[in-house]
Amino acid sequence: MNSPEDQAYDLLNTYANGFMVSQVLFAACELGVFDLLAEALEPLDSAAVAARLGTSSHGTELLLDTCVSLKLLRVEMREGKAFYGNTELSSTYLARASPTSQRNMLLYMARTTYLCWAHLAEAVREGKNQYLKAFGVPSEELFTAIYRSEGERLQFMRGLQDVWSVNGRSVLAAFDLSPFPLICDLGGCSGALAKECVSLYPGCQVTVFDIPEVVQTAKKHFPFLEEERISFREGDFFKDPLPEADLYILARVLHDWSDEKCSQLLARIHQACKPGGGVLVIETLLDADGRGPLTAQLYSLNMLVQTEGRERSAAQYRALLARAGFRDPRSRGTPGRYRALLARAHPPAAAALTWRPPHGGPVLVAVLQCGLI
Repeated sequence: MNSPEDQAYDLLNTYANGFMVSQVLFAACELGVFDLLAEALEPLDSAAVAARLGTSSHGTELLLDTCVSLKLLRVEMREGKAFYGNTELSSTYLARASPTSQRNMLLYMARTTYLCWAHLAEAVREGKNQYLKAFGVPSEELFTAIYRSEGERLQFMRGLQDVWSVNGRSVLAAFDLSPFPLICDLGGCSGALAKECVSLYPGCQVTVFDIPEVVQTAKKHFPFLEEERISFREGDFFKDPLPEADLYILARVLHDWSDEKCSQLLARIHQACKPGGGVLVIETLLDADGRGPLTAQLYSLNMLVQTEGRERSAAQYRALLARAGFRDPRSRGTPGRYRALLARAHPPAAAALTWRPPHGGPVLVAVLQCGLI
């Protein structure tokens, strides 16, 4: 058995080598390893993979064997030669043709997120994102930096589509949203979450509200926009009038912004809400003390290097919602990494029903709370 000192040193090396693991995953996605093996009729040896990808035989063999150790590929030996195929993980989440592929988000992380994280120390010193150092792009207008080219904007939008292909249905099912017939997805990007919403709730209509460049890119590149219950509207949710809705969705939006800007946005939503309407916030949540879970802590550091915001606890989101005038905020978990918080904008209207007995007697007046949920 290893001594405590040996175990500590092994853990240190595991952490130090973590970036190498990420790069193996990113490189295999970028080179098309998982796509090639998904399309192949049978497992391929490293020479065949190298020939079809146009890569070096030595580098390809090293990459494939490392993917096997990471359980991204499987290997079978035939007469002393290794033949490689996808595992269930890579078939489900890494092959481009899979409906739940995360390839686009991984490529975004490889080409953008990873480069920002190279400046984490500077971000901690300065307390701000690192687009200027990573890409030479000023970030006074945050999404001008995030969407700094059409290609970057499209990659990010495709990445979010990947995320919602796995998590969208579960976050929208955390609460029964069927009583909200008119829904507005603020910062709804490509409409991927809206697509999941109209699939799950056949009686609803969804308006996707986003900046003009995003709406134009969505209409150009995403084919499911022909769904008649999804519409798009251009605008800035900090400045422009918000579309009328019974429910506003903020999915992975508030974590981009400071408390001050979150309060500003939530106040605008509260003002736009119908009586009995509400807001659904979808985010990764920190524990109450902020010291876990690790995934949320890492995401919060990612908000530091890439945005103006941070991840928050349920209590912190409840405080922001209450400050804006929302009532009865409730939080529910989902099978994935996100939690959903639903809050009401106004107390529901009261309706009085009078019942008169057929043969006289006292009149009964019942006051019903006619809310949406």
